[in-house]
Amino acid sequence: MQSYSQGFARAYNLRWSGFARQVAPLILDFYAATPVGHKDRTVLDLCCGTGQLAIYFLEKGYRVVGLDLSKPMLDYAREHARPYIDAGQAAFVQGDASNFTFDERFGLVVSTYDALNHLEDEQALYRCFQCVSAVSDGYFIFDLNTRSGLRRWNNVYVDESDEDALIITHGMYDGASNKAWTRISGFVRLPNGLYERFEEIVFNTVFEMKKVSDLLHDAGWKNAYFARIQDLTTALDEPEKEGRVFVVASK
Repeated sequence: MQSYSQGFARAYNLRWSGFARQVAPLILDFYAATPVGHKDRTVLDLCCGTGQLAIYFLEKGYRVVGLDLSKPMLDYAREHARPYIDAGQAAFVQGDASNFTFDERFGLVVSTYDALNHLEDEQALYRCFQCVSAVSDGYFIFDLNTRSGLRRWNNVYVDESDEDALIITHGMYDGASNKAWTRISGFVRLPNGLYERFEEIVFNTVFEMKKVSDLLHDAGWKNAYFARIQDLTTALDEPEKEGRVFVVASK
């Protein structure tokens, strides 16, 4: 799994943290309505990034542990969640999503913004599912870009919407291989007013949805289905036709 640089973490915190804030209320509403969610208010935010989803759950009174491989991402998450960390309600740990363990168990494990597409292959994804299964008897909710969604990556986009950053993304996917690539570069303004240049090449692995379901069952998740974020209770008949799917797994 990739570990991102300080410059990329700064750009991510500035430009891409909105996705977690958008989906967090919908995930919480779904989980809180389940029997497990009625009694267990503990969350593991897997690949937590700069911590926005974790903050939403913390604000609602949940105990949250965040795990991420990138130290710069975790630095932002800890900064955002400092009062909750000081109160013992939150912790942020550096670690690999395909190789981790915790002594405590969680009612909900969540991973957003196609973070698990950044695992290198099916073996790594399966190890991730096993690790999650070992620390949760509740729900595991995560999203993935599908092959259909990754076909849309063949473009160049320039974001110069304000003076704090200039970000250029160049996506590449041939439609046949199991990897899509994006080169992200640009400049982000520092607190002293100067600009820092950054460049990161990130990949998404293409996972077939049927295989994802099989791996979840093999790792101990008895129930698993694909849904849209707008309705996490309804299973999709043809998830491969979606650009992005949310996976809902439970014991």
